[in-house]
Amino acid sequence: MKFPRENMIYRERHCPPEEEKLRCRDYVHYADVPYKSLTVEKAVQNWVQFQGNIFKFPGGGTMFPQGADAYIDELASVIPIADGSVRTAWDTGCGVASWGAYLLKRNVLAMSFAPRDNHEAQVQFALERGVPAVIGELGSIRLPYPARAFDMAQCSRCLIPWTANGKILEPGGYWIVSGPPINWKTYYKTWKRSKEDVQAEQKQIEALAESLCWEKKYKKMDTCVTPSPEVTNANEVAVGELKFPARLYAVPPRIANGLVVGINRLIGTTRYWNVMDMNAGLGGFAAALESRKLWVMNVVPTIAKNTFGVIYERGLIGIYHDWCEGFSTYPSSYDLIHASGVFSLYKNECKLEDILLEMDRILRPEGTVIFRDEVDVLNKVRKIVGGMRWDAKIMDHEDGPLVPEKILVVVKQYWVAGSGNSTSSDE
Repeated sequence: MKFPRENMIYRERHCPPEEEKLRCRDYVHYADVPYKSLTVEKAVQNWVQFQGNIFKFPGGGTMFPQGADAYIDELASVIPIADGSVRTAWDTGCGVASWGAYLLKRNVLAMSFAPRDNHEAQVQFALERGVPAVIGELGSIRLPYPARAFDMAQCSRCLIPWTANGKILEPGGYWIVSGPPINWKTYYKTWKRSKEDVQAEQKQIEALAESLCWEKKYKKMDTCVTPSPEVTNANEVAVGELKFPARLYAVPPRIANGLVVGINRLIGTTRYWNVMDMNAGLGGFAAALESRKLWVMNVVPTIAKNTFGVIYERGLIGIYHDWCEGFSTYPSSYDLIHASGVFSLYKNECKLEDILLEMDRILRPEGTVIFRDEVDVLNKVRKIVGGMRWDAKIMDHEDGPLVPEKILVVVKQYWVAGSGNSTSSDE
C-alpha cells in the first residue's frame, strides 16, 4: 500500500490522476477501499476480485452464480422490469450491491442496505461504485422509509426474519426471496440445517405473506405480489398508475389528494455521481438532475414537513434523518451535496458547526456543496468553512439581489502541507 498509516491517511479517499480515473461501476481502486477480505471469503461466489491495484466486480453473488444480469433477466421473466412499472427497489443484505448496479442500466433505482459486519465495508464498496446505499440494521428500530415506498424488494440470502416488507412495498409491488429457506428440499444439507427447521421457516414466511394478502406469483421464483387496495370511486388512488419516467413529472397522488398540507398541485459529468439533497422537500432537485449518470439521495429531516411519501411516488429514493446526528454512511461518500434551508431549520436544534463537520466527513475531496439560506446564516457558514479549508463563493438569488435568500457554493479542498486556508472573497 503506497499510502501511510499515520493519522489514518490510508483510510482517506485518494483519487488517481484524471487519465486513470475509472468511470465504471465494475471497478474500484484498492486505495479507496483497502479491504481484501471479501476477495478471499467470497472467492467461490465471485463477489469481487482483486487485480493489480483495483477491485473488479464481475456481478457474481451468493444466489446468482451466473451473474447479476442473468439473475435480473430471470426476474424480468415474471416481473415487468423493462416497461417502467418498476422504478424503485430495495436490496436487503446487499453485499457489494451488484444487483443494484446492474439494475441501474435498466433504469431501476435500487436502495442497497447492509450492516457493517465481519465482511468489512459492503456499503462502502457500493458507494464507491456509484450505487445508492446506506448502512443499516433490521433489528428493533422501524425502517427509515415511508409506507408504499418501493416497487420491488429483494432478499437474496439476506438471512433476515421478515416482518417489515408489507409496510414499505408499493401496492402491486414485488417481494423477491431467493435464498434460505426457499427451495429447502434441494439445499437444506448445503445450508447445514435440518429439514424440519427450514420447512418451518418457509411456512412462517408463507403465513406472513398470506396474512398481508400477498399473492404468490410464480412458485419457482417465489415472487410475492402486494395487492392494490380497493377504491370506491374514480377519484381515489389505489396505486400509482403511471410508469417511469412519466410518474417523475406527474402530480403525486398524496399531493393530488391534499395529504401534504400547504402544497398545491403545481410542482414547479460523471464528476458528480453520488449526490445528496439534505432537505429534499418534494424531490424537485433530484427530478431536475434525473440522469443515468448520477443518483440522488433525498433526505427528509425528521423535524421537517413529512413529504417522504411524495418522493417515492415520483420514482425517487431517500431516507429520514436527523442532521443533529451522524449520517449512516462512510467518509467521502458523496460528490455533491445540496443544502437548502437546512441551517434555518436546525437553528434551535443543534450547532451549525456540528452539521458542517458531518458534511465534511461524507463529502469527497474536491466535492461541492450548494447552500441556499438567509444571508446572515450563510455569512456564518462562510466564516466556518474557511477554517475547514473549503473554497467558498456567495452569490445572489436567481430572482435578484433584493431577495434575502442567497446561494453559497463551496468546494472541499485537499489538505496539503504548507497550504493556508482558502476562502474566496467574491460576492
